[in-house]
Amino acid sequence: MKRCLLFPLLLFALHAVAVEPPRTEVRGIWLTTAFALDWPHNLATSDKGRDAQKEELCILLDKLQNANFNTVFFQVRLRGDVIYPSSIERFSSVLTGHEGASPGYDPLAFAVDECHKRGLECHAWFVTFPLGSDRLVKNQGKYSVVKLRSSLCKHYNGEWFLDPGASGTADYILSLVKEIVGKYDIDGIHFDYIRYPEDAKLFPDKQQYKKSGGQIQIDNWRRDNINKLVYRVYDTVKGMKPWVQVSSSPLGKYQRIPEVPNAGWTAYESVYQDAVKWMKNGKQDMLVPMMYYLNSNFFPFVNNWVQNSNGRLVVPGLGAYRMLKEEGGWTLNNVTDQIDYSRANGAVGCNFFRGEQVINNVNGLYDVLKNNYYKYPALLPPLTWINNSIPAKPTGLSVEHVGDNLKITWKKPEGENQQLTYTVYFSLNGDPSIQSAQNILMSGIRGTELYLPVGNVEQGYCFAVTAMTRCHIESKPSNESYYYLSRYIK
Repeated sequence: MKRCLLFPLLLFALHAVAVEPPRTEVRGIWLTTAFALDWPHNLATSDKGRDAQKEELCILLDKLQNANFNTVFFQVRLRGDVIYPSSIERFSSVLTGHEGASPGYDPLAFAVDECHKRGLECHAWFVTFPLGSDRLVKNQGKYSVVKLRSSLCKHYNGEWFLDPGASGTADYILSLVKEIVGKYDIDGIHFDYIRYPEDAKLFPDKQQYKKSGGQIQIDNWRRDNINKLVYRVYDTVKGMKPWVQVSSSPLGKYQRIPEVPNAGWTAYESVYQDAVKWMKNGKQDMLVPMMYYLNSNFFPFVNNWVQNSNGRLVVPGLGAYRMLKEEGGWTLNNVTDQIDYSRANGAVGCNFFRGEQVINNVNGLYDVLKNNYYKYPALLPPLTWINNSIPAKPTGLSVEHVGDNLKITWKKPEGENQQLTYTVYFSLNGDPSIQSAQNILMSGIRGTELYLPVGNVEQGYCFAVTAMTRCHIESKPSNESYYYLSRYIK
């Protein structure tokens, strides 16, 4: 059984804020392994380096837990290489400094386990078509995708890509998807670059288009190539593990809209991503558009995504990296205004790129999230279109004083065979209502116990626990349990 221990200052930080944050929302972050941007900064070429690599990831996840994040998009496929032991593609050099070299452990299995210990979901972030620069492909040598699957690859603008229109490309990508979903207890698989590259109209696929018969206009043919892959991926994943969420990160602007007729680079027109169609056809669970823009290039497009969501989750991706001077010099208010707008206009959370700017508190972003926007934990939005069955409530809730902690334990509901997570609610006032965010002590708990650091402060505590399915459907609360902590025997 995994032991869940809350951070010592959590309980005593629960003071009122001006506006109580939502009880339910996605609070996500992209953790980038490409070029070791967010992780790892240590090479696993020895036991010491391996331990340092693991410790570094744990520190990142601790900070996310402490700021009440609940979702990690962990980059597992980079540019034709991966960060887990695969029978299809080789280990990335970011782990050891050498292409194909094993770090001596399974980083994805480690990341999933460490996320789950902290109540975080772990979604495998998958770069779809790009295979890297000439230099990277050369370094990968005879084991590169370009060498092994040359018929599927195209060279364009100094980079290599899997050709979305090539016969066999979808099968190849699906083989990787099946490997990840089948092998790991991931909560979702998340597709990046599931589109044509920049200046897509010049992509060298005219011969492939002619071979297809050329029955439709080439722009629509290209969109259809992406659509067919998205649909096959979704159906394949749901056939294996229905609860595993399928999401993607299209460009932040779907298409030109009346409010912004000169929108510039868009998903639909520029790179042939018809992400609205994916949602309308029920082939996405969540969309995380990369909305790294300001003002009129952000706000109307949030509305556009939400209005076309078909009930699926829309989680705007916010450009935390744009606060860097060399990337735009955004202010903290530029980012927090976008959080406020997203919350007020139908989005179900936000996701940040990159992890480093959040963790390193650029412009005070981490502090304002931890102390204000994410003051309390949040449950994840229910995925009712996958499975809306309500689990039975937990039983046997009990509390005891163990050292400097209150040990809270409960039992899995009888007759429930599916995997469950749990949310512990508490109150110092005798009523741990599950309707209030400020009563959430911790969510996403994988075991059936929680340790709450309390010291020797004389205080009464009232607890309740709910169960939640892998589709985020919450049970009714357990019976309440009251505990009065005293320094003296009474």
